[in-house]
Amino acid sequence: MTFANIPPVLGDALNARGYAEPTEVQAAVLQPEANGRDLIVSAQTGSGKTVAFGLAMAEEMLGENGRVAHSDTPLALIIAPTRELALQVSRELEWLYGEAGARIATCVGGMDASRERRALRRGAQIVVGTPGRLRDHIERKALDLSTLRTAVLDEADEMLDMGFREDLEAILDMTPDGRRTLLFSATMPKQIVQLARRYQNDALRITTVGETRGHSDIAYQAVTVAPSEIDKAVINLLRFHEAETAILFCATRDNVRRLHATLLERGFAAVALSGEHSQSERNHALQALRDGRARVCVATDVAARGIDLPTLTLVVHVEIPRDAETMQHRSGRTGRAGRKGTAVLIVPAPRRRRVESMLRHAKVQTEWISAPTPEAIRKQDHTRLLETMLAPTTFEDDDRALAAQLLKERSAEDIAAALVQSHRAKMPQPEDLTTDFPQKSAGQPRPGFEDTVWFRMDIGRRNNADPRWVLPLICRRSGITRQEVGAIRIGQNETFFQVPSAMGDQVSKAILETAGPDENGREVTIEPSARGPREQARDNRKGRGGPPPRRFGKGSFDRHKGAKKPFKRSEKGHKARKHP
Repeated sequence: MTFANIPPVLGDALNARGYAEPTEVQAAVLQPEANGRDLIVSAQTGSGKTVAFGLAMAEEMLGENGRVAHSDTPLALIIAPTRELALQVSRELEWLYGEAGARIATCVGGMDASRERRALRRGAQIVVGTPGRLRDHIERKALDLSTLRTAVLDEADEMLDMGFREDLEAILDMTPDGRRTLLFSATMPKQIVQLARRYQNDALRITTVGETRGHSDIAYQAVTVAPSEIDKAVINLLRFHEAETAILFCATRDNVRRLHATLLERGFAAVALSGEHSQSERNHALQALRDGRARVCVATDVAARGIDLPTLTLVVHVEIPRDAETMQHRSGRTGRAGRKGTAVLIVPAPRRRRVESMLRHAKVQTEWISAPTPEAIRKQDHTRLLETMLAPTTFEDDDRALAAQLLKERSAEDIAAALVQSHRAKMPQPEDLTTDFPQKSAGQPRPGFEDTVWFRMDIGRRNNADPRWVLPLICRRSGITRQEVGAIRIGQNETFFQVPSAMGDQVSKAILETAGPDENGREVTIEPSARGPREQARDNRKGRGGPPPRRFGKGSFDRHKGAKKPFKRSEKGHKARKHP
């Protein structure tokens, strides 16, 4: 299919950009039944949605002469969830509508609001922005939507997830009743359906997302690793793929900062994107990725929304996405506009079942693989070096003269070996990883808990401590999941629990940040324990004298070995103790 029946001015713009035929979503919005109607479009990230709604709104934007109709107030409004996506949309519409004479204003948080207001006063037929900033301009009477013909909600599900529903409703309530509304969303949760019912009339539903949610141009892989070896797995994946551009997703800005520092130390050209970075820093980081000065971006979910990097071929989920939709949006940064990409989930061994369940729900075909070994990485290096050296090229006379001089001093084999050695010296060294995760047998720690640290809580059996509420409390206070908690030992006056050593610093920081009474006024102190329950119990016995009570025996709960063992009770219901 070709771009038929579109205004010549837009057709010329598409030809100039190398567009030979429309993508599936672009073809769908150009069908006769879509003309002039409200649209609900389900399409994958990276499927050409921006050009699609740019073409769809042409009927309302262009006059008979092929030029954008004169207007001092906006004819089209595009709302996007993030600054990066809004800026990207503006860039796309600028080349698509440039020859048609469109004036485009971009209104996003983090930019100079007074400059945006001046652009709006000069007259812009197309306005692109984020919900909060657009609403602010409306309330300040700087943005007049009275003549609006088309409203576009791009990545509407993302905007609702980010809490922008109230802003969206306030903006749409200020638009004329006769406007056309185009709603684009990768997923269709209940909130999207409700929004469509309220603000659309007789909307045509277009779906280009198949039964399998996985993008056809993205190869999904999952790597099982020990929790303590996640950083090593990241390094080996980067070295194995040597992607022109890669993005690594972390859950928090602290983890972004830590992993970014690790990669810089290891010699990777990396930048970071998180909520702690200013717009200027973000723009600088993205430009470094676009011009090749950096090849790796470490980012949080929110910070990476809307990023479009043409050379991005590798996405690594360093921390497991919270759900299938998040995984889909993260992975959609690659495999765009017909280019192939790879998305890799790094899965701590204790959480493999959860990830398998998420992948089944997402209907994503995923290949479970082992983390790349140093041997596999070196083999890849050799293959890439051979391809580079054997590729057709031209040599300068100076290069040939130097080569002749080298051949006089060394053999061709020595020179080639030195070349390989020099190439390898520039690359970060791969890491040795645990690749075998056998089934846990009795008496052995489960994978990932071979090296652990203990934490102490100032509650015990006298406080009715029970794993059923202690475990959720641990997870809530420390910011980890149940699968990342090891043994729990409940004593008479205190409770101990263990986590993988690699997570010790993260948990220590989290428990300080969440200290204080809960909603019921109950305050539980959690602190690191250098020695653990057995040593603590031994110290208590030494200081007290007399026969030692069994504090960490039958009242303990080991999540590695099974459920809590009940106490024997006397006829009066009291716990019966046995002393050795």
